[in-house]
Amino acid sequence: MVRYILQRLLLIPVLLVLFSIMVFALVQAPPGDYLTTYIATLSASGSSMDQAQVDALEKQFGLDQPVHVQYWRWMQSLARGELGLSLEYQRPNSELIGERLGLTIALALAAFVFTWVVAIPIGIYSATHRNSILDYLITVINYTGVAIPNFMLALILMWLAYAYFDVSITGLFSREFEQAPWSFAKFIDLLKHIWLPMIVIGVAGTARLTRVMRANLIDELNKPYMVSGRARGLSEWQLVMKYPVRLAINPLASTIGWYLPELFSGSLIVATVMNLQNIGPLLLRSLTNQDMYLAGSILLIYCALAIVGTLISDILLAWVDPRIRMEKS
Repeated sequence: MVRYILQRLLLIPVLLVLFSIMVFALVQAPPGDYLTTYIATLSASGSSMDQAQVDALEKQFGLDQPVHVQYWRWMQSLARGELGLSLEYQRPNSELIGERLGLTIALALAAFVFTWVVAIPIGIYSATHRNSILDYLITVINYTGVAIPNFMLALILMWLAYAYFDVSITGLFSREFEQAPWSFAKFIDLLKHIWLPMIVIGVAGTARLTRVMRANLIDELNKPYMVSGRARGLSEWQLVMKYPVRLAINPLASTIGWYLPELFSGSLIVATVMNLQNIGPLLLRSLTNQDMYLAGSILLIYCALAIVGTLISDILLAWVDPRIRMEKS
């Protein structure tokens, strides 16, 4: 088991370097740069900037350097534990991301717990009560949850809450707590608001995992070892939980690799629609304004989360299923 984990840990630095090259190429791909967008914004507002000012800003931001030099400077800052400087905010990216990191983690953990706590029991019930009325109802809800876009669900719920209950459910805090320092009252206010974004972000993943759990468990329930377990006198519930569930849950553990960064982004469009103070809207703004170092830093964090999520999935699979372990006895 230790060797199995070490082999995957040694791959992380190599993957991070490869992902950093891909991320920097992506943020550099659109035509123009931050200054191009900034000058266009000034022109739209009736202002202008002479060429000398443009040249000075290019030199200040390092945009006059070749792409490989800009990438190397960014990697040097990453090696020092820094994420570079935001071109738009003129502040360290670590500060900008750190301001939203706490709420991002809280929302991601809430959605993750909601997804697993709801998906696994419903998947087990649906598989063990196959073709029942409730199973058909769960199947319809699952298809609806997968099909409906998260941002559309958010808009529908926001409209219903405002139209019928005269309640605004955007954001993670009430207006009086948005700029207030942390306190017990602010924490309670967060709990009052976080449940809806948690459901909106987690509903699609819950529907997918429920379907996967149901399909895998149905397949396991037809295996010969189930007949053998019943012959030994084990109760149906004890038999299902002891063997088939442990095997059916394996594919769910493998989804952490792609699900973790998706949760941390807060489903970018949903976060923007619901005015959530997490990293998602910050990424959208940085991409729109071509703030390449901020956008690249956030995307690289998502890549790192995908790597960490995949590592967690590998460890969980090796722990749950001994057949996957590669350690020699």
